[in-house]
Amino acid sequence: MGRMVDGQWQSGWAKPGTSGAFVRGTTKFRDKSLVPELGRYHLYVSYACPWAHRTLIVRALRGLEEALPVTVVDPKMGLDGWVISEGKLLRDVYLAADPKFTGHVTVPVLWDEKRKTIANNESRELIRMFDTDLEPLAKNKTSDYVGAPPELRARIDETLTAIYEPVNNGVYRAGFASSQGAYEEACRGVFEALDHWNGVLGKQRFMCGDVMTEADVAMFTTCLRFDLVYYAHFKCNIRRMQDYPNLWGFVRDMYQRPEIKPTCNLDHIKTHYYWSQENVNPTRIVPLGPTLPLDEPHDRARFGS
Repeated sequence: MGRMVDGQWQSGWAKPGTSGAFVRGTTKFRDKSLVPELGRYHLYVSYACPWAHRTLIVRALRGLEEALPVTVVDPKMGLDGWVISEGKLLRDVYLAADPKFTGHVTVPVLWDEKRKTIANNESRELIRMFDTDLEPLAKNKTSDYVGAPPELRARIDETLTAIYEPVNNGVYRAGFASSQGAYEEACRGVFEALDHWNGVLGKQRFMCGDVMTEADVAMFTTCLRFDLVYYAHFKCNIRRMQDYPNLWGFVRDMYQRPEIKPTCNLDHIKTHYYWSQENVNPTRIVPLGPTLPLDEPHDRARFGS
């Protein structure tokens, strides 16, 4: 993964602590509001990364493509980190924002063209600002995606927090663990949470009830990758996502929406995880399978829209 220390690049993966547990670093650029101006911002993402994928989905659901031009990095991340194009690295964007930057160079990144700096690189905050601050620029007025309406915001925030540690980050804690104990603790937590949410989605169409919100986007990007990479590559192999009837129906329900499907690049996902994460897969061999039946019919409409 690599990281910057006082503006100097250091290659190599972050080492877990003495317990063998993976601890995710915090993001550093945290503007709390955006200005709804065309041409003001530029979004850097990876199709492979679930955190960046969140921003692509909300951008599409809101019809913000014109307002938020996007650059997609190469799925293969080597010793130099994320590659934008030949001769240009994502870390150059971080250095342009802060020549003395210390921290991991991650996606998504929202660049402020006017201020010539990174506005924000925290996915949860970015999707909220896309839903609220950039609403005047949104062109899609017909989607059933409601984002984070004020009357649901407390429940959405509670759900986002509830799924972060055991599910969104839990798969990484299992996959990057360097001790048996740390792996087992994280892996069990993943499936306890999945068991719970499979039950919740047996009673309602979406994570927070009858409408699609930010919580659904955040859950979907992890669940989409589960059978593809987390099950084998990260050893989260107690059950497949396809073994959860309600969660798997939810995944298909989300995936098949015309705004979301084009943002899902399964080849990029597999290539990135298996090729880039040589600390987990030293051979860098990318498997041929699995093939996911994402276009099969689902029965989620039984709950209504």
